[in-house]
Amino acid sequence: MLILIWRTFAFGRRRVHAASAGEERGGIAYAFGRGLMPWEKESARKHLPTYIAGVFYHSGIFSGMFYLLSVVVPFGLNVYISQALRFLITAGLLCGLALLVKRITLPYMRSISCPDDFVSNPMVNLFLVLALLDPIVSSLRSVLFIVTIILFLYIPLGKIRHCFFFFYSRILFGQFFGRRGAVVQR
Repeated sequence: MLILIWRTFAFGRRRVHAASAGEERGGIAYAFGRGLMPWEKESARKHLPTYIAGVFYHSGIFSGMFYLLSVVVPFGLNVYISQALRFLITAGLLCGLALLVKRITLPYMRSISCPDDFVSNPMVNLFLVLALLDPIVSSLRSVLFIVTIILFLYIPLGKIRHCFFFFYSRILFGQFFGRRGAVVQR
């Protein structure tokens, strides 16, 4: 991951000669705010159920990682936070499975899929299953740790690496289009 991150900075910043037509900060605010909304993206607007499933899937993954952190660095989770995490992990798992089924069963989705799509999703789904079962079946904790290690080792090799580059790419998007005045935060 360090090599991949270093490579993103290796090109340096291009010198801009044109006068600024907007503000980078406004573009960044747009990129992390309204720019993430489905009506701002044609692909999401046309496939709202998939967009919503993706939101729940990613929320479940973040919740699973937060649960894992609470296990590795023991800090007490109150009952309300535990229940919220379990709900989000369950919703994320169900949405992840639904997205995988969609990818497998729809011919146009299969045609644009690569092998990594059929590896990363089940791997993350297995992590979510283990995060859900860990409080109930304590003997699975070592399996949760092993699957998490494998998942972390796979991140630089597959599409899951977008979790590292998402924020950086949104910042660059916001800076570029904000400076050009192409996006306006209302």
